[in-house]
Amino acid sequence: MEAKCFKVAICFTLVIQFNFHLCLSSSEAPKEAAANDNSTVFTRILDGLLDGYDNRLRPGLGENVTEIQTNIFVTSFGPVSDTEMEYTIDVFFRQTWKDERLCFKGPMEMLPLNNLLASNIWTPDTFFLNGKKSIAHNMTTPNKLLRLKDDGTLLYTMRLTISAECPMQLEDFPMDAHACPLKFGSYAYPVSEVVYTWTEGASKPVMVAEDGSRLNQYLLIGLTSSTENIHTSRGQYTVMMAHFYLKRKIGYFVIQTYMPCFMTVILSQVSFWLNRESVPARTVFGVTTVLTMTTLSISARNSLPKVAYATAMDWFIAVCYAFVFSALIEFATVNYFTKRSWAWDGKKALEAQPPKKRDPMVLSKKPNNVCSAGVNYTPNLTKDVSISTISNTTSVQLRASETKMADPKKTYNSVSKIDKMSRIVFPVLFGTFNLVYWATYLNRVPLVEGVVEGVVTST
Repeated sequence: MEAKCFKVAICFTLVIQFNFHLCLSSSEAPKEAAANDNSTVFTRILDGLLDGYDNRLRPGLGENVTEIQTNIFVTSFGPVSDTEMEYTIDVFFRQTWKDERLCFKGPMEMLPLNNLLASNIWTPDTFFLNGKKSIAHNMTTPNKLLRLKDDGTLLYTMRLTISAECPMQLEDFPMDAHACPLKFGSYAYPVSEVVYTWTEGASKPVMVAEDGSRLNQYLLIGLTSSTENIHTSRGQYTVMMAHFYLKRKIGYFVIQTYMPCFMTVILSQVSFWLNRESVPARTVFGVTTVLTMTTLSISARNSLPKVAYATAMDWFIAVCYAFVFSALIEFATVNYFTKRSWAWDGKKALEAQPPKKRDPMVLSKKPNNVCSAGVNYTPNLTKDVSISTISNTTSVQLRASETKMADPKKTYNSVSKIDKMSRIVFPVLFGTFNLVYWATYLNRVPLVEGVVEGVVTST
């Protein structure tokens, strides 16, 4: 009896589970059927669009001009190379055009597609005129987006990294500013077939992400966008241009170049406060500061292209070098006139010295010595010794007195008049030069800012 009851319970449980799964399958069936129907519909739509489609022909061939609307979103800007005069930029490059051959009718107004369809339809042959090197990102798949509207309008977006030329005028370096252009257009189609325009309704056709700056030496102060037509031997072409305005940051050069030059000039002027007899110390000051300025001028040029004109930094270093070298020449002049003054003073002292009268005792004893020597007289030994001693002592004192009076007049720890004048002239001239230099270059408005004013959008 218990076995029969157990079998009945198992059968009842299986019946309930079967009915539950049957209900679920009956509720999901419409959804799966709808999804299968949509996939089938869009597959048929795409197959129908590409049936007989020739991607070698542009839209509206022989009827109207194809208009390509573009806009750029900059994800990262920089770095900028001064030596190569180029910059690197990472962008989302967007193009929109209308191809009536791709119109369709379906349950959706827009079809989001991947890059596989892009190889089967016509796409613009856009290229960058001033690009040195461009990379289309392909990891993990080609970074391309394609969307198709039911009226045949296509949105084609790709991610690019572009290294473009940036012509620079470095006369004001390092207080300079530059406008780095990005130019693009059609490679094969003239304006009679394809024209480029900026996207209508976009407040900013070129935008930079807030955290997109990758610049260390520069500050991105703004950007502009414009369009121009260029004439070539193949016809007239539309060129789209975006200018990025950069202002160099001077802090690095103040620390690495300007301050060392300034301190070197001050160090060279310390020698004016040393005594003119301190020849080794003043020589070390002069030679060391000249060599230091030479090293600074060479290192400052390493970060710049080999331009044929002088930059603002070159002028500053040249003037500092002139001050340092002048300090060394000033010491040589002081040393020359010091030695010459000693020679003049000694000569004048000898000429002005009055003739000395000899001691009467010496004069009176001299004939006796002479006479005694001539007569061969044998004098008293004790007397001769005493007389000889007095005579020698008197002659030694006379020679010492004459030598002392004949020495040139020397003045040690003295200050030259040239040093006194240099202590005032050199600092005043160097301070005046700095006032004129910094007032000229810091208050000068770069030419690019004249273009930017009122047009540039801050980033």
